[in-house]
Amino acid sequence: MPSFTVRFSLSLFAFLFLFLSSVIASEYDHKYQPDEPVTLWVNKVGPYNNPQETYNYYILPFCHPSGNPAHKWGGLGEVLGGNELIDSQIDIKFSKTVDKGIICQLELDEAKVKQFKDAIENSYWFEFFMDDLPLWGFVGELRPDKNSNNGKHVLYTHKDIVVKYNKDQIIHVNLTQESPRPLEAGRTLDLTYSIKWISTNVTFARRFDVYLDYPFFEHQIHWFSIFNSFMMVIFLTGLVSMILMRTLRNDYAKYAREDDDLETLERDVSEESGWKLVHGDVFRPPRNLVILSAVVGTGAQLALLVLLVILLAIVGTLYIGRGAIVTTFIVCYALTSFISGYVSGGMYSRNGGKNWIKSMILTASLFPFMCFGIGFVLNTIAIFYGSLAAIPFGTMVVVFVIWAFISFPLALLGTVVGRNWSGAPNNPCRVKTIPRPIPEKKWYLTPSVVSLMGGLLPFGSIFIEMYFVFTSFWNYKVYYVYGFMLLVFLILIIVTVCVTIVGTYFLLNAENYHWQWTSFFSAASTAVYVYLYSIYYYYVKTKMFGFFQTSFYFGYTLMFCLGLGILCGAVGHLGSNLFVRRIYRNIKCD
Repeated sequence: MPSFTVRFSLSLFAFLFLFLSSVIASEYDHKYQPDEPVTLWVNKVGPYNNPQETYNYYILPFCHPSGNPAHKWGGLGEVLGGNELIDSQIDIKFSKTVDKGIICQLELDEAKVKQFKDAIENSYWFEFFMDDLPLWGFVGELRPDKNSNNGKHVLYTHKDIVVKYNKDQIIHVNLTQESPRPLEAGRTLDLTYSIKWISTNVTFARRFDVYLDYPFFEHQIHWFSIFNSFMMVIFLTGLVSMILMRTLRNDYAKYAREDDDLETLERDVSEESGWKLVHGDVFRPPRNLVILSAVVGTGAQLALLVLLVILLAIVGTLYIGRGAIVTTFIVCYALTSFISGYVSGGMYSRNGGKNWIKSMILTASLFPFMCFGIGFVLNTIAIFYGSLAAIPFGTMVVVFVIWAFISFPLALLGTVVGRNWSGAPNNPCRVKTIPRPIPEKKWYLTPSVVSLMGGLLPFGSIFIEMYFVFTSFWNYKVYYVYGFMLLVFLILIIVTVCVTIVGTYFLLNAENYHWQWTSFFSAASTAVYVYLYSIYYYYVKTKMFGFFQTSFYFGYTLMFCLGLGILCGAVGHLGSNLFVRRIYRNIKCD
């Protein structure tokens, strides 16, 4: 059965990959002959300050193309990103200049004037595409008017498009809005356009460079933050090595003495305290083992997934394609599901778990269904508002099929392999029958405080990068510095492991052997600080408004922080698990 499932999943994945691969294999070769038609695609409009609140371009009363205009559907990521490209039917031919062409005549009535005025007051912008290159502009402008306190609403009626080309390929497009006309019911406005073609020596491979904000992303503060985080890693790893290894070496030396007389040995045992006293309970299975196994397995998968996507983004410049990052993330998530099953199944079996089917189902569905729950609420809001952010039913079916026929079977296979290959118990110390009572300690050694404090340093290591990520996602900037992201991600992993090990050591020294969940939450609390920062960012750094945008901002951020928390928690737990096994391997547990 597993082999059939794998073959079926691979066959289905091959089909879906071809269906979704518009980000890899372009529909066009981007080469034109003289006078060959060039399509100008209209995409979406929306309030400039609300990036996710976007609508179909023709929700505003612009002139609609005649007949049934062509639609361009990209890959899965493009649809999830809220893109719907429609042929504008504007007559554009390669290398042919147009001084002034008529798009249409727009007859204004009271309803149309009101729609345009509302759009202008909310700073509506629009997005076009030509040869996969974006063009942006504002619908109109609110100008001061001596006769009115509210100002005068003007609509831009002329679009001046400048196209730079290199031989037979389009390199750059630029749109300038001209001829503002006042909005008055009963008037007829001529909507016009002009096309100018300019030859350039810029190569096709560098045509997206103009969209990259080098001064912003490669600012000195960005380099300084990387250096600062790197120094934190050196200091933290050195501190952990010096303090912990020195302490443990003394403990090992005492246990390694074989020529002690009985009196000395008894005195040493009576004076023992801290982590050595809980050797009979430290490997006791944690509460809610099935949930802990699921989140640790999912977190291990997410860690590998993020690393893989970052590397693919560095190699393949995924920022160029619309929705390419999202498509890559979904496909890679499905393929890496084997890792979550393997880690979860092995951990569950090593701790004596019996209900492995429940563990496997929870591992395969935990994170996707959390995202589905948040996405369902956001999608309902988007449908109510009639926004392009609403995910079509067909797209939901495709995503579900990917999960059901690729991700789920691979998680099942990983669980079976994990149980059989790494599921044998290998604890260095035998677990005692009766649990040892946990003495009361000072407040700062309680699991809750250790968990909350554990996320501070990891958050500090990624704080600056979070600003750049949030700004690129919510402020129309193309994030392209994935080399920075790779370094920050590796630094986050190292800092998280070191901090969690220190927290685990302090907890065990307090004779508290419930380290499994504490180590997870200690690392996962990084996501809590990221979410708190997102609240600050929303109110201080953005001008977002309205229920729609607020819901999407905090909904997407919650989805991101859940993934980050599970990832960091799993890394912290796995690092602490290795540490605990290492220190108890060299002591006499009997």
